[in-house]
Amino acid sequence: MSETGKSVTGEERAKWDNKIQYLLTCIGFAVGLGNVWRFPYLCQTYGGGAFLIPYLIALVFEGLPLLYLELAIGQKLRKGSIGVWNTISPYLGGVGVASMIVSFLVSLFYNTLLAWVLWYFFHSFEEPLPWKDCLIFNKMKKECEDSTPVNYFWYRKTLNITANIETNGPLQWQIILCLATAWAIVYICFIRGIETIGKAVYITATFPYLVLTIFLIRALTLPGATSGLMYLFTPEWETLKNPKVWLDAATQIFFSLSLAFGGLIAFSSYNPPKNNCEMDALLVGCINSATSLYASIPIFSILGFKAHSDSNNCQYRNILALTNEFDIGDQNITLENYDNWLKDLNGTYADRVARLDLKDCNIESFLEQSASGTGLAFIVFTEAVIEMPGSQVWAVLFFIMLFSLGLSSMFGNLEGVLTPLLDLNMVPKWMPKELFTGLLCVVSFTVALIFTMGSGNYWLEIFNSYVGSVPLLVIAFFEIIAVAYIYGIRRFSCDIEEMTGSKPNIFWQACWTVVSPLMLLVVFVAYVVIQAMEHPTYPAWNPEYVDFPMTEDQPYPDWVFAICVLLSTLPCIPIPIVALYKFIQFTVQKSRREHPGQNPYENDGYLSDL
Repeated sequence: MSETGKSVTGEERAKWDNKIQYLLTCIGFAVGLGNVWRFPYLCQTYGGGAFLIPYLIALVFEGLPLLYLELAIGQKLRKGSIGVWNTISPYLGGVGVASMIVSFLVSLFYNTLLAWVLWYFFHSFEEPLPWKDCLIFNKMKKECEDSTPVNYFWYRKTLNITANIETNGPLQWQIILCLATAWAIVYICFIRGIETIGKAVYITATFPYLVLTIFLIRALTLPGATSGLMYLFTPEWETLKNPKVWLDAATQIFFSLSLAFGGLIAFSSYNPPKNNCEMDALLVGCINSATSLYASIPIFSILGFKAHSDSNNCQYRNILALTNEFDIGDQNITLENYDNWLKDLNGTYADRVARLDLKDCNIESFLEQSASGTGLAFIVFTEAVIEMPGSQVWAVLFFIMLFSLGLSSMFGNLEGVLTPLLDLNMVPKWMPKELFTGLLCVVSFTVALIFTMGSGNYWLEIFNSYVGSVPLLVIAFFEIIAVAYIYGIRRFSCDIEEMTGSKPNIFWQACWTVVSPLMLLVVFVAYVVIQAMEHPTYPAWNPEYVDFPMTEDQPYPDWVFAICVLLSTLPCIPIPIVALYKFIQFTVQKSRREHPGQNPYENDGYLSDL
């Protein structure tokens, strides 16, 4: 491989303008919405600081070795995911096809999240914020009063959610417009490939850090921030005995780094041949994890502030109930002396106090009301923003940050689809790359309309749970086995020495050959076993009041469960199919070479056509 930017086939290949563009693109792809709304939730759920132990172990022995492998093999072979694995062995072409399918399916629902973010962003300029109270067109909505303004705006005004997944509901035109806008922005940034992506990432990959820093400074000054941080990071060592903690830590690292999507392989393929991909992997991996920790601080400072406000409001309601029951003068019971009053009244009038059904206003009980994903972004956090002075400014900044995080991740998803297609020359020569990219965005937008129906949120959760789980574990396992045992660890080490000037040390080689494949296999088996034991369910809603879920989660109908299984297996199907096709093809070719002029499979019509 020469220094001229040619691939192993001798074809000229585009190159990054500079190293900063490449690193920012990889960091932007790896650092996504999950760093802001899933990692803090996992820390909170699994023992605060104790969760960092399995998380860091997974980072060192699973995440970084796989990240290093993808960046190195892409840089060496200078191809997209399909081209890389097909070069290593024609039997492995299906691994690249699987990555491409996963990237396409993930991009469908991921950009829908950005559409929802845009919807909230546009409404963040209103005064007051539309999720602040139940006054809709100067009228009180009973459904909103029976729920909360935040829940009403999310479930009814945004999703217009149906009672269950079997009821599709109408398309939401306002979300369709936001979805079209999101895809248009992705297309504009992606129109000329890495040439335009490289310019966009200067903003999309750096702006979230600016916003997080602003939130951090403001959040630490809010009342209750200390309670939120103590709750987040106080270690509960007993949780480490729970196997699910280790499983979730391993999967969080794996998915957070965007491994097995093909995007990282594609991005590294545009590097110059002489580039220290080991340092790149360490930088991207460590920055990704550091971002998760950094984002947790302002997030839970603000959630601590929300819990503090909710606790005070709870006590005010209790004070009002006590004041009315015992004819106590106004201002006699305050937040400062509430506990003393309650203790004295309980000692004298225990029966009367018990009848009031006073609520537990301990701040810990409000902090335990954890949420992740859309629940954190569109319900919990938006409710917290209402209580902050200058709420509109904070809402605008928050949703701009989320959009920037999601947009830079979308670049990698789309690159994981487009680059393999271009490398395989599947784009007609007469069609400009810009036109093909536009057609890809239009097709994706059309398919994603399923998420804009009343049942769209149900389907998005299904895609998120089943597309971005088992298929990625399977793909990554085949990737590392292919490099370590088919391409050859010695050959791979020599390639890295040629690119970086030094061979990978014994740690990297041990991880590639033993540790990482074993961890992937354990995580895969544990994940499948847990999913098999827990029949998938979803929260169905009362058709009249969106905030009143049924008493128990409803099981998916059989046909929906079949789709769940299909989404888990569909991306993996090309792996054995391509291998089988190549085996048959090579067998027929070998037979023809051994018996020229004679086709031993003349009675097998479908084989003789190969």
